[in-house]
Amino acid sequence: MEYQILNKIEKPEDLRDLSFQELQLLAKELRHYIIQVVAVKEGHLGASLGVVELTIALHFIFDTPQDLLVWDVGHQAYGHKILTGRRNNFHTNRQLGGISGFPKREESVYDTFGVGHSSTSISAALGMALASRLNGNLEKHHIAVIGDASIASGMAFEGLNHAGVTNANLLVILNDNAIGIDPSVGALKEYLTKAKVGYKPKESNIIEALNFNYFGPVDGHDLEALLSILKELQQIKGPKFLHVITKKGKGLKKAEEDQVKYHAPGKFQPETGELLPRNSEGLPLKYQDVFGLTLVELAKENKKIIGITPAMPTGSSLKYMMKAFPERAFDVGIAEQHAVTLAAGMATQGAVVFCNIYSTFLQRAYDQVIHDVALQDLPVVFCLDRAGLVGEDGATHHGLFDLAYLRAIPNMIIAAPANEIELRQLLYTAQLGLTHPMAIRYPRGRGITNNWQVPFQAIEIGKAVCEKEGENLAILALGSIIKNAKLALEEIENEVGLYNMRFAKPLDETMLHNVFSKYKSIITLEDGIVSGGFGSAVLEFAAAHNYTCKIKCLGVPDSFIEHGKIDELQEIARIDVKSIVRQVKYLL
Repeated sequence: MEYQILNKIEKPEDLRDLSFQELQLLAKELRHYIIQVVAVKEGHLGASLGVVELTIALHFIFDTPQDLLVWDVGHQAYGHKILTGRRNNFHTNRQLGGISGFPKREESVYDTFGVGHSSTSISAALGMALASRLNGNLEKHHIAVIGDASIASGMAFEGLNHAGVTNANLLVILNDNAIGIDPSVGALKEYLTKAKVGYKPKESNIIEALNFNYFGPVDGHDLEALLSILKELQQIKGPKFLHVITKKGKGLKKAEEDQVKYHAPGKFQPETGELLPRNSEGLPLKYQDVFGLTLVELAKENKKIIGITPAMPTGSSLKYMMKAFPERAFDVGIAEQHAVTLAAGMATQGAVVFCNIYSTFLQRAYDQVIHDVALQDLPVVFCLDRAGLVGEDGATHHGLFDLAYLRAIPNMIIAAPANEIELRQLLYTAQLGLTHPMAIRYPRGRGITNNWQVPFQAIEIGKAVCEKEGENLAILALGSIIKNAKLALEEIENEVGLYNMRFAKPLDETMLHNVFSKYKSIITLEDGIVSGGFGSAVLEFAAAHNYTCKIKCLGVPDSFIEHGKIDELQEIARIDVKSIVRQVKYLL
């Protein structure tokens, strides 16, 4: 396809000179361009296809970047990036050294707020609007574009609640497509569904009850209607709310039909949408599937087991539990704080609760972990998927901080399996009368063995395993990153000890006393932030017992790691095989 209009757009100002017919052609070209690039380079597809017309209309009507536009989460911002000077390097999206998959302030003046986690847009845009008013700029517009799954989050409600009493020049646009990554859930979703079919009696409009001027619902693919309503809203002061109905994956039939799979489909045929085969035959399962399938096995025998996920049943593989035991598995929507305290409430009644949350998203519920779970010493099991470096999603999604932020919490047990078999056995152990809260962290992606479905066997809490005895130097590894240590030792002639620590808390102090008594030098290895993590725990142990061995802590440095392939990022963090080899040889 020849991009007659798109190739002329270097900045939003360029599209403001286009006729309506040219804008319609631009929408067609922009959608085609997104499909062509993502088909080859991969990324988030469906969300951006759904807001092509809305993106064009917003940049046409409003004077961006003077008017401030905030995209919630950022899955929907590819069109925005292409129209704001990044068309020519859009092919580098999510690659090492390329542009981010999410809006990012240092990348462009048009990216007014960095995002990646959901439901932040309303609070951020409101903050901008209030600051603008204090600065005497009463004409500037502030727009938050938020999805129907994200607006159900507590933080979004907090922002709406505050905005309604401020008279701030704020426009909240609800991109309503009934799906986030998985289908949206909850009472608000049902309310919005009624609004779609015309059921919107004035007296029961929840948005107007919060002092917003409500407009809509509007067809989000009717460019003429969008331009008209946005032009009208441009003239209205105070908090405004526009309800826009879109279809996720619009313009690619396969993406419209299977919106879950085409949220981030991998490589596909751009003309047909047909997914290109991934040669996964014979490969180990993903860690998330080992979790999901094991939980179903356990739930068949233990009727007290309950599963909870905040809006990620597919991504976490809790979908297996939801299918097998729908009455005992809960998708609570994008509500991590609620998920944690809900789990705590269930635990008070004797339930064995497995709360599955991506490591990066548990950060959003830190107070609840401390106050509602750990302080009351409730045996909630946190299954932290995507722990460690996650790859192309970058800094907003790496699960690097859980070891450090959980280790400081009293009563908390922290485990990190070296492989899928240990994950399976830790899940089994966690439902055998656990008396404290426990976090089990495991990585994104596939494991290392096909024969993971072994008979259940309990693991002693706080017990490490010696993988290999050595002389002079020992590596203490935590979690699946131990595979890099094993590969590194294959390249080293000297006898180096290797220990699978399994637990960051409690540490196996008996093992550590033996190690510190035997070896002159020690390396700790973890796939997490090195400041305050597992290595720090070992240093604290050494200091407490007056050991004077050389200790080198390998982990992610005290900086935010950007996006790229996991092996590339491990090299940057110096926890890859070559870096371990270099460090061992240096210490020896």
